Amino acid sequence: MTAMTAMTASSPPLLSIQELRIAFDHQTVVDGVSLDVQAGERVALVGESGSGKTLTALAVMGLIHGAQITGRIGWQGQDWLGQSERQWCQVRGSEVAMVFQEPMTALNPVMTVGRQIAEIFELKQGLAHENQAQEVINLLASVGLPDPEAKARAYPHQLSGGQRQRVVIAMALAAQPKLLLADEPTTALDVNLRQQMLELLIAQQEARGMAVVLISHDLPLVRRFAQRVVVMQHGRVVEQGLVSEVFSRPQHPYTRHLLDSRPQRDPQAVTPVITPDAVPRLSMRGVEVAYQVPQMGWRGWFSSAQAKVLASTDLALHHGQTVAVVGESGSGKSTLALAVLELLASTAVVQGEIRLAGHAWSADRHQRCRQRRQVQVVFQDPFSSLSPRLTIAELVGEGLEVHAPELSASQRRARVVQVLQEVGLLATSVTEVEAQAMLQRYPHQFSGGQRQRLAIARALIVDPEVLILDEPTSALDVTVQQQVLRLLQGLQRERGLSYLLITHDMAVVQAMAHQVVVLQAGQMVEVGEVHQVLTQPQSPYTRMLVETVSTGRE
Repeated sequence: MTAMTAMTASSPPLLSIQELRIAFDHQTVVDGVSLDVQAGERVALVGESGSGKTLTALAVMGLIHGAQITGRIGWQGQDWLGQSERQWCQVRGSEVAMVFQEPMTALNPVMTVGRQIAEIFELKQGLAHENQAQEVINLLASVGLPDPEAKARAYPHQLSGGQRQRVVIAMALAAQPKLLLADEPTTALDVNLRQQMLELLIAQQEARGMAVVLISHDLPLVRRFAQRVVVMQHGRVVEQGLVSEVFSRPQHPYTRHLLDSRPQRDPQAVTPVITPDAVPRLSMRGVEVAYQVPQMGWRGWFSSAQAKVLASTDLALHHGQTVAVVGESGSGKSTLALAVLELLASTAVVQGEIRLAGHAWSADRHQRCRQRRQVQVVFQDPFSSLSPRLTIAELVGEGLEVHAPELSASQRRARVVQVLQEVGLLATSVTEVEAQAMLQRYPHQFSGGQRQRLAIARALIVDPEVLILDEPTSALDVTVQQQVLRLLQGLQRERGLSYLLITHDMAVVQAMAHQVVVLQAGQMVEVGEVHQVLTQPQSPYTRMLVETVSTGRE
C-alpha cells in the first residue's frame, strides 16, 4: 500500500457511492454499484462497453435524464441524489468536473478555445473580464500547450487531437474541482500522446491535490496511472482493490478475462507466398504528397509555397498479405491511405506512382469505378462513417447499387444477409423474421463493436481484393478489439484479402501484420518483416513505438 493510500484510507471518503441503481424504462443498467474515492486519490473504472462505467460517472455529475436512479451519491457527507438542477449547476465544475472522451464534440466549434475557458472563469469564479485573458493563457500553459496566446485565439478545428484534449482538460480544471472524472481521455491518441496525457493528468492531480477517476479500457495505461482499480461487468462491481494486487492476482474470472484479452495472432494466419514475378495488388513507388500553403503578405497574392506531408514512399501489398503503416499522429499514415484511394483534397499535389493490380488509376470513369470496387476502406469511427438515416439493409447494400446494378432487389437483400452472417451479425440459421428485424435497424441501435462489423460488411459486399483499415480497433475495448481482429484474420484466410493497416497500436501490428512500414513526420524511417521490426528495430523512433507492446505484457 502506498503512503498516500494509507493516509487517506482512515479519513472519510471524498465521494461515496452506495447501492447505485440506474434503470431506463424499468431495465436496470447499473445494478447496486458501491465504491469510495478518497481525496487526492487516483482510481480507475475498467470494464467492457456497456458495463456501466460512464453511466456511473454521469450520475455523479447529475447528467442522466429520463432514468430511474436510486441509492446514494455521497459527497463529503452530503447526499447529491435528489438535488435540483440549480443545485447541480452549482457543484458541476467547482466540486466535480468531467473530461469527455471526444474533445471535438465537447468543444463549441464556433467559439475560440480561449473564450470557452473564459466563460468558466466568469461563471464559476466571477472573474472580471479584464483578468480573464491572462488566466486563460496561464491555464493553457499549465497543461503544456505551446504558444498559449495563439492557442487561446484558435478554434477547435485548428488544433491537433492532442492539443484539443489538453484544452478539454484545461476547461475541466478551470474551476479548480476536487474531483476530476476522465472518460477515456486517451482512446484515439497515439502512444506518445497517450503518455503525455497520462503524465499531464498525474502532474495536475499531484499539484492540485484533487482526486481523479479514470474511465478506461486501456489496461496498460490503468496500470501506470491508477492506485486503485474498480472492475465493472454488466452494471455491477465484480472486483476492486489496489492496482498491483488486482493485476497480479485477479480474483474474479471476468478480471482475468480482461487481462488476457490482448491482441493475439491467429495460429492459422495466412502466410503469403510472394514470388519475384508476382504483381502486387497495390503498389506505391516514390509517392510524395504536398499541400499548397498561401504565403504571408503581398507575396501570397501571386504565389504559394508547398508543405510536404509525405516524402518519397514505396510499398507493395500482395495477395493475402497485411502491410501495417505505423507512426504517431501527423506522421503521414492517413495521408498515405487517402492518396491510395484518390480522396485527397484538391489542394494536394501528388507525385509518384500508385498502381492497382499493375495498373494506374484510370482516367476513364467506368474503368475507375471497376478499380474502386477492388479497394475498399474501413474507417476508424464507424458511427461517423455510417449514415444515421439509413437502415442496415440500405447501408450495407448501397455499394451493390453502384458496382452490381444488374442485381434485383431480392438478390441484393440475399447478399446483404450473407455478408452480415459472414461478419457474425446474423446466425447462419437465422429465421426470416429475425433477418428482417436486423435489416430494418439503424446504426445507433448497435454497440461499437457491432458497428465496426457493419462497416466491414459494407466494404466486403462488393468483393474487394484490398481493404484499407484505418485504426479499425482504436475506439474499442480490449475484448471487442480481440473479436474484431479475429474476424479480420478469419476473413483474410477465407477470402485471400490484402490489408493495408493504418495504426499506432503496435500490439495490433504484432497480431495482424506481415510487413511493417514506419513513418515519422512523413518520412519512411524503417521497413521490414513484422518479426524483425518488433524484435530488432533499427530506428530509435521504432524502438520507442515497440516499447508499447512490452508495456502491455507487464
